Amino acid sequence: MAEQIERLADDYEIHLYSSAVEDVDFARIVWHRVPRLPGPYLLAYCWWLIANRVCRWWDTRFRGLAPDMVYSPGINCFDADLISVHIVFAEFYRRVEESLAFGVNPVVSWPRLLHRRMYYRLLIALESHVYGGERSLLTAVSAKVTEDLRGYCSRVEIPIILHGIDTARFRVETRAELRHSARQALGFGEDDFCVLLVGNDWKKKGLPCLLESMGRLALPSLRLVVVGRDMVDPYRSAISRLRLDDRVSFLPPRPDIEFYYAAADLYVGPSLEDAFALPPLEAMACGLPSIVSSQAGVSELLANEVDGFIVDPGDSARLAELIALVYGNADLRQRMGKAAAKRARQYTWERNAEQLGQLFQEVLRRKGRNSAPILAEQDVRSGPDARMQNPG
Repeated sequence: MAEQIERLADDYEIHLYSSAVEDVDFARIVWHRVPRLPGPYLLAYCWWLIANRVCRWWDTRFRGLAPDMVYSPGINCFDADLISVHIVFAEFYRRVEESLAFGVNPVVSWPRLLHRRMYYRLLIALESHVYGGERSLLTAVSAKVTEDLRGYCSRVEIPIILHGIDTARFRVETRAELRHSARQALGFGEDDFCVLLVGNDWKKKGLPCLLESMGRLALPSLRLVVVGRDMVDPYRSAISRLRLDDRVSFLPPRPDIEFYYAAADLYVGPSLEDAFALPPLEAMACGLPSIVSSQAGVSELLANEVDGFIVDPGDSARLAELIALVYGNADLRQRMGKAAAKRARQYTWERNAEQLGQLFQEVLRRKGRNSAPILAEQDVRSGPDARMQNPG
C-alpha cells in the first residue's frame, strides 16, 4: 500500500486511515491514526471495522473531509468504492480446514486453532456480504484470486492488477554485494546450501511439505531458513522425526529482507494457498532460483523450468526432486537466476500504480466526478490481520 499511494500522491490528495504506518512520505500523504485495540486478532479486527468508520465519519461531519472515493485492500469497511482483493478466505479455508482440526494438532496449539477458525468464519461471512454486493468495484491481485472470487460472487469482469517490486532495491548486484557478509552472519560455510522460506502462517505457506521434502534428501550440507512470525512448537515433532534439528533455523523478519535473499541459494514457497506471494518475486529479482506453488498467484508470471519451477502444493516427493536438482546443478542455478531476474524486472510498483490509477478514474466516472485530481481517501488495515494476509 505504501508503494501504491506514494506513486499516486502526485495526482490525488490522499488521506490514509490506519492504526500504524511505515515507510510513508508524510509530506505528501495525510495520515489519520485509528486507535488500536490490543488483544486477539478477532477482537482487534472487529474493533477496527467500527473504529475506522467512526474516525472517518467524524472527519466528514466536523472537519469537512468528505472523500470522493474510498479505496480499501480487502474488507476494512462497508462503504468502499474500490476494493483490491488480496485473498478469498472462503477458498483458503476450504483448502486448509482439515489441517485446522483439533485432532491433528498438539493440544498446546488448540487455543490458537480455535481463534483462527472463528476468525476465518467471520471473514467468510463478510466476503459473502461485501463481495457479493454491487456497491464496490473489485480488482484482484492475480488471476487465481479472480477465479476464486467468481466462485463466491456473480461478477463477470474483475480486473487484475499484479503486485510489483522495487527494482532499485531488489537487484542481482545487491545480492552479490551482501552475499558474503549475510552468509557469514548466519553461520553458513562455503559448502552449505541454503533454502529460504519467508512469510507468516507457516502451515499456509507449505512448511510441513517443505520439511518432509528436506527429510527425504540425504544432503548434510542442506540448510533451511524460515523467516517470519508464527508458532514453532507445532513443527518441532516433525523436525525431530525427520532428523532436521541442526538444519532448520527460524529467524525473525528484518527491514532489509534482501539480507536473507543474499544468503540463500534457493527460494522455496510451496504454499497451500497464496493470492500472490511477494517474497518469491523479490527473490527472483535478486537472481535467486525459486520453486513456487501452483496455488500461488506469482506462479502465473513464471515460465516453468525456465525462470523458476512450479510444484503442486503438498507434493513433497516432487519438491524434493526439484530441490535436489537445483542443489546439484550450479549451471542451472546461474541460468535460472538470470532468467528469473529478467522476468521479475517487468513487474514494478510504477506499473501497478498506473493500472490502479486507471481504476480510480473509472470509479470517479461512475460516480459522476470529473477526472481532475481529487481527494482520494485510502482506508487501509495495517492492524493485526494485515500480517496474516500479506506477510511479504
